[in-house]
Amino acid sequence: MTPTTTTTPAAAPAGPAGAALAGQFAAMLRIRRFEERIEKMRHAGEVIGSVHLCIGQEAIPVGARAALEERDALFSTYRGHGWALACGVPAEALFGELLGKRTGVNGGRGGSAYFSAPSYGFYGENSIVGGGAPIAAGAALAARYDGSGAIALTAFGEGAMNQGSVHEALNFAAAFDLGVIFVIENNRYSELTPTKDMVRDDELWKRAAAYGIPGVRVDGNDPLAVRDAVAEAAARARAGEGPTVVETMTERLVGHYIGDGEAYRQEGEVAAAREREPLVVARAALLDGGMSADSLEELVTSVEAEIDAAAAAALAAEPADTTTVREHLHA
Repeated sequence: MTPTTTTTPAAAPAGPAGAALAGQFAAMLRIRRFEERIEKMRHAGEVIGSVHLCIGQEAIPVGARAALEERDALFSTYRGHGWALACGVPAEALFGELLGKRTGVNGGRGGSAYFSAPSYGFYGENSIVGGGAPIAAGAALAARYDGSGAIALTAFGEGAMNQGSVHEALNFAAAFDLGVIFVIENNRYSELTPTKDMVRDDELWKRAAAYGIPGVRVDGNDPLAVRDAVAEAAARARAGEGPTVVETMTERLVGHYIGDGEAYRQEGEVAAAREREPLVVARAALLDGGMSADSLEELVTSVEAEIDAAAAAALAAEPADTTTVREHLHA
């Protein structure tokens, strides 16, 4: 479950905070370059099926995962590539899965929307909106009796907060003081509709009070802010004090899915978002903190070379064996 990617920040700013930010910048950049490569592969017809990218939202999985332990269980939505990478799933195996290769984490069976890698603490995506929330509650309940001391984190978009299954999971986790962290990835759009047009009060963290549990809203473009909020929630969960809702505010820089025409966007909206997105903010903070431009470029080059090598290896791998399609099925 230890990440296999070992890019080391060069000449990071002094102090623990500077070193942490440099490491998280590298992790966010790894996700960004992976997603950009997947987008090209999808347009080239190498990746088949619906694909949802997390470009612009990288700080949330990176910050959240940094606050968890290896024993913990993480459940994402169908926009889960970044969460898997943050858990340490090797980029080559993840590329292989999306390309339908034997080397994929699920042998090419799961594709973009259904893969999992439990050996890395990543218990998979879910194409049912909010579907991971009750599963995470179940995992936290199991951890209470298996002696693992694990907690669970479930991440979903803000639109999922209007799903009955999410409310049931919140209520169940609160009623039984389960160690679940409910992370809302609020990118301000419920698929193609502005969230503010879907609810009376778009500060969704406030809904936690209805279940008698803590809720907080943080800057989802700041991995350190996300880390700190999730760390506090994790400490409460491990102490037997129950679940927490963490609303993380961000903006996706691409469509809801590859092929989304984004006609619902306001003019200049994405350009403005690009000025405050996680990599831009982290890069500026690193330079302001004393990292040299050369060291930063060296770090960028190292991450990009890693992703290039992983993509090339996955493209060269053998396709999934269709004769084994009925294996590993459970009913």
